[in-house]
Amino acid sequence: MAENLQQETEAAEVKKKHIVREYAESILVAVLLALVIRTFVVQAFKIPSGSMEDTLAIGDHILVNKFIYGTKIPFTGTRLVKIRDPRRGDVIVFEYPEDPSKDFIKRVIGLPGDTIQVMDKKVYVNGKLFQIPQEVHKEQDLVPGAQNPRDNTKPISVPPDSYFVMGDNRDRSYDSRFWGVVKNEKIKGLAFIKYWSWDKENFGVRWRNIGRLIH
Repeated sequence: MAENLQQETEAAEVKKKHIVREYAESILVAVLLALVIRTFVVQAFKIPSGSMEDTLAIGDHILVNKFIYGTKIPFTGTRLVKIRDPRRGDVIVFEYPEDPSKDFIKRVIGLPGDTIQVMDKKVYVNGKLFQIPQEVHKEQDLVPGAQNPRDNTKPISVPPDSYFVMGDNRDRSYDSRFWGVVKNEKIKGLAFIKYWSWDKENFGVRWRNIGRLIH
């Protein structure tokens, strides 16, 4: 009787260890899979400022395609399996050049080899006026170029492997007009969809934003 009881106890302990090991393995696989997806496939970001209004609002949560411009190998500038290069009009997430610990989101305006100039709030690409439906101006005043480059810049040549970016909220965006171009190696991916949106001021969900593609 005592021997049978001991055997049952040992069997129960073995079963318990087996279950614990299975759970641990499942959790480990899930964590590794999540890390792989986040690093190479898609990553979630939250919009913290209004520089991309009205395309993206503060509190919008977005997904970023990380492989379309080529999967970036961590801690290197190397990219593999590139589908295409960034295009004019793409909304991209990138490492802020002046502080790589911060992520910025802006729209691509200038491609490698382009010449960009802003004159009286209007953007010119290679000497031609460039306007898009998404751009908005929320300030009426014109800032002289001698004061700051928000509304007036000198011609800016975009170097190879670099991009000139701007926020859609042109008067309230800190972008390439102020700090220069974005290197291709600093680009994290293409913003493509809003999966959640929280209006902090009105304490409610922006249901109309959820599931909307980013153009």
